[in-house]
This record gives sequence, C-alpha cells and structure tokens, in this order.
Amino acid sequence: MTQRLHFLPILLSGLLVACASDPAPSPVDAPPTAPKPMLEAQSQASHLPAVSGQLLGVAAGAEVELALLVVDARGRPGRSLGSQQLRGDGDALPFELHFEPTALQAGQRLELRARVSHSGRLVQRLIPRTIASQGNQALGELSLVAAP
Repeated sequence: MTQRLHFLPILLSGLLVACASDPAPSPVDAPPTAPKPMLEAQSQASHLPAVSGQLLGVAAGAEVELALLVVDARGRPGRSLGSQQLRGDGDALPFELHFEPTALQAGQRLELRARVSHSGRLVQRLIPRTIASQGNQALGELSLVAAP
C-alpha cells in the first residue's frame, strides 16, 4: 500500500501539468479556393454536343439521374459518356446533357437512360431511348414509367 502512495504525488503532478498546459495549436486552414464560376464550366461544355429535352411527370423533390451510355448489342451498358443529376419541382423538368463524343464499335449504340428516386426509393424510370447520332439532339417531351 505504501508503494502505491509514492506514485500518487507523481500521478497528480502529471495530471496537473497536463491540465495547465496550453491547448495544442489548431492547424492552420488553407485559404479557401474560390469555386469556379458556373459560366466557366458551361463555356467549357458548350463546345460539346448535347442531348436535350423535358422529362414529364417528375414529382416535386424527386431526384433524377440521367445518363448517356454506350450499350452493346445485348443491351448491356458499357461506359458513360455523360451524366446529370436534377431535382424535380412538379413541372416538366428540362435537361441538357453534354457528352464527349466517342467512336462506337460494331454492335454498339448510344442510349439515354434515366431513373427517378424519391426518399431513396426508385419510383420511375425512362424507357431507354436510342440516340441516333453524336451531334446535338432535341428529344422533346419524354414520359417516365413507373419502376417495377
């Protein structure tokens, strides 16, 4: 018991020193970099071809994910040429999806696909739409169907 009492003053003095010392200096944050203006990002994409149109029937607050995919002859998606995420407002939802043109191999085609989720649950989808050329295309009004 007396040996333990010898360590008690050492422990208490260590605790006192730890509490009395200055707090560790906070790391210096790097100055925030200014975000790139949207106009700059839009001007970079403006030279790329785009697929545009309107999605009908998107509920307010629903999250929409559009993607332009390279699809093989069996309908399996390969790589994505462009994607966009939107939020529904209850009205027709306009979109303009810019993409990087690419050379297609035999049997490949481009498809526009979309899925709509609300509260994390898939509620609607776009029936895959084949894109005929890699130039600008206005698809008009596109209707969504209920997800299975």
